[in-house]
Amino acid sequence: MYVIGHPLGEEFSKDVDEKLIDARADPKTRGRYICDTHGWDITEARKIWGFGPDGTGPNVFTDVTKGVDFLLEIKESCVNGFTWAMKNGPLADEQIRGCKFALQDVTLHADSIHRGMGQIMPTARRVCFASMLTAEPCVYEPMFIVDISVPQDAMGGCYGMMSQRRGHVFDEEQQPGTPMMHLKAYLPVSESFGFNSDLGKATGGKAFPQMSFSHWAMFGGNPLTEGSKANEAILDARKRKGLTPEIPPLDRYLDKL
Repeated sequence: MYVIGHPLGEEFSKDVDEKLIDARADPKTRGRYICDTHGWDITEARKIWGFGPDGTGPNVFTDVTKGVDFLLEIKESCVNGFTWAMKNGPLADEQIRGCKFALQDVTLHADSIHRGMGQIMPTARRVCFASMLTAEPCVYEPMFIVDISVPQDAMGGCYGMMSQRRGHVFDEEQQPGTPMMHLKAYLPVSESFGFNSDLGKATGGKAFPQMSFSHWAMFGGNPLTEGSKANEAILDARKRKGLTPEIPPLDRYLDKL
């Protein structure tokens, strides 16, 4: 199988999350929306084989092949292999988001007994992993939006605490008729543990934060480059899950069964 991996972009992923692009919608209607909104080729937009993970997520597997024999015979196996790959990615066994896998060509065995689920599904999974690793993958991390009510004289502690924890304040406004300020900030979920107590210490107990999930943000650096922040995060996740310490090399997915 020959597959090319592409990033879908956050706009496409959000449309899938908000069901503007619905996995269960009519392929022609959905294809026209994707073509008009995201600039895809109309033929490819109508030949989306599957969404993953769980058949509805923000990853897609598309068919751009020309004249391949027995293709529909292996469609279900390919989609199952793709869905399996989207649940447990190659970097840290985590869920994948915002990836498109375009099937370019398939060389199939002439004998139908060698085109079964057992042969095609693991191959489809491995080819998705290999196309990811050769397409400069990136890491996303979940972000909280934090609402903080704090008096003006204690705002410095809030800004200091945010900068220490890779957060940033993007909005501040004064509550009319009071000395209280209302701050809005983004904070990585991984940096949020112990945030409330540390913020209380930094502001003398004057700040009152509320946190809720906001969005997924890109983690800086290439996870395959040793020493980068993203690489350290991946290695930490692998260690925590009891996986092998190093990211699996590309040859592992290119080898045949």
